[in-house]
Amino acid sequence: MIAVSEIEAAYNRISGVVKKTPLLRDNILSERYSANIFLKREDLQLVRSYKIRGAYYKIASLNDDERRQGVVCASAGNHAQGVAFACNHLNINGRIFMPTTTPNQKVKQVRMFGKDHVEIVLIGDTYDDAYHAAIKDSEESKALFIHPFDDPMVVAGQGTIGIEIMSQLKGSMDMIFVPVGGGGLISGLGSYLRTKSPSTKIIGVEPEGAPSMSQSLQKDERITLQKFEKFVDGAAVATIGKINFEIAHEVIDDMLLVPEGKVCTTILQLYNESAIVVEPAGALSVGALDLYADKIKGKNVVCVISGGNNDITRTEEIKERSMLYEGLKHYFIIRFPQRAGALRDFLNEVLGPDDDISHFEYRRKNNRENGPALVGIETKTKEDYYALMERMKLNKINFTHVNESPDLFHFLI
Repeated sequence: MIAVSEIEAAYNRISGVVKKTPLLRDNILSERYSANIFLKREDLQLVRSYKIRGAYYKIASLNDDERRQGVVCASAGNHAQGVAFACNHLNINGRIFMPTTTPNQKVKQVRMFGKDHVEIVLIGDTYDDAYHAAIKDSEESKALFIHPFDDPMVVAGQGTIGIEIMSQLKGSMDMIFVPVGGGGLISGLGSYLRTKSPSTKIIGVEPEGAPSMSQSLQKDERITLQKFEKFVDGAAVATIGKINFEIAHEVIDDMLLVPEGKVCTTILQLYNESAIVVEPAGALSVGALDLYADKIKGKNVVCVISGGNNDITRTEEIKERSMLYEGLKHYFIIRFPQRAGALRDFLNEVLGPDDDISHFEYRRKNNRENGPALVGIETKTKEDYYALMERMKLNKINFTHVNESPDLFHFLI
């Protein structure tokens, strides 16, 4: 584990620059789960993410020769913002490699924080593509590579969150839920808490579609995901860090997987109920509470809200994923009878009073009235869906439920 003394040294180095974020009791979540739920609001950090902690500590610790050579990093967004901020604040030049899939909002933020001190290079589809390009650049230019998670100084910087939590929380901390991507946050935070609060259960949370830490711990070796879901971009990593994996064995009590749809539901709930804007990775810890609902009753629980860099242009996708996960939106291929009034009969006899058609598309360009139609229907409750299905069967509607066929769904939707 990272020594407590190193984490304390990191805290002293970054204090005065990095914001001490609040630890707030969420009354709505506390009532919902019959527990004391506290949110560590790293979404309120200077760059709206905890990543500034490790990045700034690492870069601020460089000697004069290393500073003159400049730095290079690879990031899906939040680490890049931390590096950009540090470069501008410390007057150091940096090149930042980001996947082409990075939300535009994060790219703009990097430019804003780095100003004239950083150059942004968009390359590849994943973090790992950007990582390999950055490593090659570092070897050729001799600029120091600032790893987003597999570096002891970066890990120590992330661990400073633990110092703040321990000073802010009155009473014991029974459990803490921590988002996991490459593993830097949980290994730094876990190193500190294992020494200072050994009774605290440390729960790691990954997106279901990118379970690199979970699978690595299960197989007792670092694995590389060949395919993974990239929606939770701040935690979608093919391979966790070597240092992080070693520390994970010592500090993680349990790993949970949260479906991407549940992440979207949590994003919307936090915004609608508490006016908190979180990015997908930032919603992981709260999204995992349902999985531990019986175990957290009456407990003091901390959820790390790791970041709030959410691109507003993703709102419709987030809503869509949430409704699909909650069973409130369904797509059908419907083969209407070849007679006049078939569509009108469907609207009058099959749709319920609270059902809405959100999508309608004939699948044939020619003679489309006689061809199948792709129909998206939103229901108010899950029960409305079951009633809809009964009416479909009663009226002998010839249909295919697209939601039940993943390959067909991704092809059509």
